[in-house]
Amino acid sequence: MPVQLPATQDPDPPAPHGGNRQAAAARLGCRPAELLDASASLVPFGPPPSLRRLLRRAELTGLRDYPDRDYAGLRQAIAAWHGLDPAMVLPGNGAAELFTWAARDAVLCGTNLLPSPGFGDYRRALSCWGAGWQSLSLPKVWEEPGPCAWPLEAAASSASTAGAPAGAPAVLWLTNPHNPTGQLWSRASLEPLLERYALVIVDEAFLPLVPDGEAQSLVPQLTAHPNLVVIRSLTKLFSIAGLRLGYALGAPERLARWAGWRDPWPVNGLAAAVGQALMADQAGLRRWQQRVQRWVALEGPWLTARLAELPALRPLPSAANFLLVRSGVPGVSLDPLRLELERRHRILVRDCRSFDGLGAGWLRIGLQDRAGNRRLLRALHRAASLSSSG
Repeated sequence: MPVQLPATQDPDPPAPHGGNRQAAAARLGCRPAELLDASASLVPFGPPPSLRRLLRRAELTGLRDYPDRDYAGLRQAIAAWHGLDPAMVLPGNGAAELFTWAARDAVLCGTNLLPSPGFGDYRRALSCWGAGWQSLSLPKVWEEPGPCAWPLEAAASSASTAGAPAGAPAVLWLTNPHNPTGQLWSRASLEPLLERYALVIVDEAFLPLVPDGEAQSLVPQLTAHPNLVVIRSLTKLFSIAGLRLGYALGAPERLARWAGWRDPWPVNGLAAAVGQALMADQAGLRRWQQRVQRWVALEGPWLTARLAELPALRPLPSAANFLLVRSGVPGVSLDPLRLELERRHRILVRDCRSFDGLGAGWLRIGLQDRAGNRRLLRALHRAASLSSSG
């Protein structure tokens, strides 16, 4: 039986997000550039070279003037990519800002149902408005990376009426592919849910990175279902987390209501200009998306197979650009391993204690390029050697 790494106390509570490289570097006493950040799931070879040119051009016009309050050009470019009316597009300061307004809307629509384990930012958004939620427990064992059938329709139906009057409306929050498990839900299994709930909020932030993932998107259902909102992020696809840019797709009346609730200029001028240019170049966007999807298709199975060779870890199948990994020994915490990776090897992986339904026996690892993945594996082998030597 493997020997657990020496217990080490982690003084910090689990962060609700990965990717805080500056804070980690300050804590560890090193430069940010020394860290391999596998706690955030970003494309490792981005941003695209064209984005740097776009930023230089945008600096000439995007700094002095206020942004267009309607973001008409950006909305038009996003709408054209998806084949929608621009009135069905609302740009945001990253997906997180849009979750906040989705939550305010959801409070008015009924009981909120959150699959568990699940992304903690939905709970953060709901707590802004004093809203509660009910957890729907997802299975923790599955065999393929996807697409899978949605497994919780019956559970969601019964939970929607628990503690509420018969026939009470409910709001269902989904992530596709699911975060943190990486399961890809099939469109066919999700479509019936649109007839059951007062509001369905679907976070598709990672879907553009998934090979053939767009075939499972619910965007084609938007026109026929005003109770559906799809939220996307450009952060993951283009590796531009610092620019903070996402968008919501939904019924014009709903999005106009959200726009009336928030600050006048939630998206800064540089982000709006860059986003408009990136989305308007559909040929370039398609090429970049294909490159990203080839990387996921190559590195995901490669890293999964090598992690599975380590007796201390059990990686689960994932369609996304991240892997959920659980301890190979039931009841053994992976916190010492996570801290060992940080302190000795300058590698950050995602602490899963912030995900409802997970705990210290789980880690989430964002895919890197081949060199980064090899660095991670070398560190894991050294940590395993340390643990076995006592």
